[in-house]
Amino acid sequence: MSEYDLENNDSQVTRFDISNELPIIPVIGDLVVFPFMPPVPPFSPHHVALSGENVSAAVEHAMVNEQRFLCLFRQTVEKEPKHLGTEDLSPVGSLVHIVRYKKDEENVLFLAQGKARVVIDEVLHTDPFLKGRVRLIEDEVPSDFEGVESEALTRSAVDIFSQIVSISTRYQEEFAIIADNIDHPGRLADYIAAVISLKTEDKQRILELINVKDRFDELVKMLSKELNLVELESKIQSDAEAEINQSQKEYFLREQIRAIQKELGDTEDLSVEIDEYRDQIKKLNLPEKAQESAGRELKRLSQMQSFSPEATVCRNYLDWMVNLPWDKETKDNLDIDHAQQVLDEDHYNLVKVKDRILEYLAVRSLKTDMKGPILCFVGPPGVGKTSLGQSIARSMGREFVRISLGGVHDEAEIRGHRRTYIGSMPGRIIKSLRQAESNNPIFMLDELDKLGSDFRGDPASALLEVLDPEQNHSFVDSYIDVPFDLSKVMFIATANQLDPVSPPLRDRMEILELPGYTLKEKSMIAKQYLVPRQLEANGIVDKNLQIEDKAIENVINSYTREAGLRNLERELGTICRKVARQFAQGRKRKVKVSESQVETYLGPVKFYPEMAEREGDVGVVTGLSVTPYGGEVLFVECTRMKGEGKMTITGQVGDVMQESAQAAMSYIKSQSESLSVTPEFFKENDFHVHVPAGATPKDGPSAGITIATALASLATDRMVSNEVAMTGEISLRGRVLPIGGLKEKVLAAKQAGIKMIIAPEKNRKDLTEIPKEAQRGVNFVFVDHVDQVWENSFQN
Repeated sequence: MSEYDLENNDSQVTRFDISNELPIIPVIGDLVVFPFMPPVPPFSPHHVALSGENVSAAVEHAMVNEQRFLCLFRQTVEKEPKHLGTEDLSPVGSLVHIVRYKKDEENVLFLAQGKARVVIDEVLHTDPFLKGRVRLIEDEVPSDFEGVESEALTRSAVDIFSQIVSISTRYQEEFAIIADNIDHPGRLADYIAAVISLKTEDKQRILELINVKDRFDELVKMLSKELNLVELESKIQSDAEAEINQSQKEYFLREQIRAIQKELGDTEDLSVEIDEYRDQIKKLNLPEKAQESAGRELKRLSQMQSFSPEATVCRNYLDWMVNLPWDKETKDNLDIDHAQQVLDEDHYNLVKVKDRILEYLAVRSLKTDMKGPILCFVGPPGVGKTSLGQSIARSMGREFVRISLGGVHDEAEIRGHRRTYIGSMPGRIIKSLRQAESNNPIFMLDELDKLGSDFRGDPASALLEVLDPEQNHSFVDSYIDVPFDLSKVMFIATANQLDPVSPPLRDRMEILELPGYTLKEKSMIAKQYLVPRQLEANGIVDKNLQIEDKAIENVINSYTREAGLRNLERELGTICRKVARQFAQGRKRKVKVSESQVETYLGPVKFYPEMAEREGDVGVVTGLSVTPYGGEVLFVECTRMKGEGKMTITGQVGDVMQESAQAAMSYIKSQSESLSVTPEFFKENDFHVHVPAGATPKDGPSAGITIATALASLATDRMVSNEVAMTGEISLRGRVLPIGGLKEKVLAAKQAGIKMIIAPEKNRKDLTEIPKEAQRGVNFVFVDHVDQVWENSFQN
């Protein structure tokens, strides 16, 4: 018999005696052999490899039979072959013809060609192999399965099969051609089921279907499902190939770019960069959350192209993370004597502030884990608030960082921007820490009272977390988005006045006031600090210029009027520049500037003592006030004219000051009898109260007794000496209430030539903070009631 003689095979099966007893091999696995496969490899014959003594005995028994037939049935349960029965095998199996046979030490190998479907009628024995009486099964073609329906169903199966073959790469094109040439419907269904990669259970179900129509119905369902899977698989494969091709293209282009950069000497290797970041992160002692965030960003960067915008965002973020001083700090110099020496070298007086710094160092030496203080220096411009912070940093050996808050309106300036666009940056706090390269610098927040707010947020509110010792150990900048410990930072804020600072922010700080300097203090500072600095700034050797003490005092009194020292330093700089010009033009002799020569260098006198410009007059009283720039002398003028008893107040005064004027007028009217003033005086006259320097805004209650005295002077026609100044709030009962800023007011009065100062009794304690020099030559009168003011101020 020829190996691929299909007609011969059919004739042999036809002649096969169905009463013959055949060996049966139970099969476990994915082996399903269909009958009548065409003589085209790899379908016929079927390669079979099985193991076991029963298999070997069954094959050898079949080979003794000249026809070489045996049956393959699927085993439905796991049992030893000698224990198997008919119920343990699938109902339909395959009759196969053994074409070739080979046996090795473990397996039995043979080529099996399917001949027909068979069922077991009876099991004869199970040892040494399973043997039974089998019966051939012919395909059942129902009477209604013919004509158009048969052709439609077979054509549908062939079409779906052809689509699968054309889409999938695992099938050869010849398979569809062979299917077109098979005329027998049952054999066509068997062929397609054998070719397609169906599950073993599905193939067995096709084998068991004797009815050809049912077989095709089931096959078409399986083919439709398989077509969907193949199409999806093809799509996935195509997408993967496209991505691979795109990646290959990008890789090729990157390699070209890398080669070009190498030729230009501008190499950039993302993998090397990632390794550098990874090494830096490992070396840093990052907190847990910071390490997790940096790790996530590093992983994202490793999955990006080096030239993408997102990669730039990742790089910037990692640069900030690895360059922040997470665990870097400078060692504090806690030598109190050294700190006092440095502070005295840089600043004259300021005893209260210096004592507070020395107290901090003393406590720090005893308690190393204490939180940094939050100090706020309040005072007029030029008194040394900013430079004092630099001196503190130098005395402690810390880095100094200054942030100017003047005009800041955006909350993101403090908290930073979120990483939603390429230009995102951290806030000024984090930027300054990176600049300082330590996590415990002296941090100066300059011009705190100049903060603004608009639709971009309130920066003052953002500072609440920064300046709260209970919260700033976990400050979160929106850019780095992980907590950073600010508890080791010593924060120092500066402000010209406290009123614009929000109460919650003010509550978090320790306020230290730096009032203006006296004449003596200004002279000492000028000699020790300002003049040497201006000499150096203008290239003048110390031996070539001498400014006498009287000349310095003349500059202070006649050319400056300020609480601080900025204008004084400017005027001294002017003198130095003019002297520098003389030496540049060939002068050889030393220049000595005396009091009388100051006008030669600085021009005409700019300021005269206030009292020298005024004479005593009825209805005019001198008051004292405080501005952001220090204390000032304030004049209150009153006049009357025929009218109906109305009162007008001018001079750009605020609401509080207007209310003080109303209270003063009401008290004067209530005391008309004691003042010997007729009631008609207030009914038949209008009163006008004016505060000169009308372009300067003025407000506050401390001018109350000044306005009341001016009105009383007008009503009684008595004059107040121009050498008397007063300050104090008035009540409707005539009581004199305490005020603030007494030191600044006294300094301004001293400079203006005032000889007597009237102040509230409850402000007597403030004399301890006023330098003795400022008190010298001034008579202080402390009062509880306006009557006492009038007793000490009216002449005659």
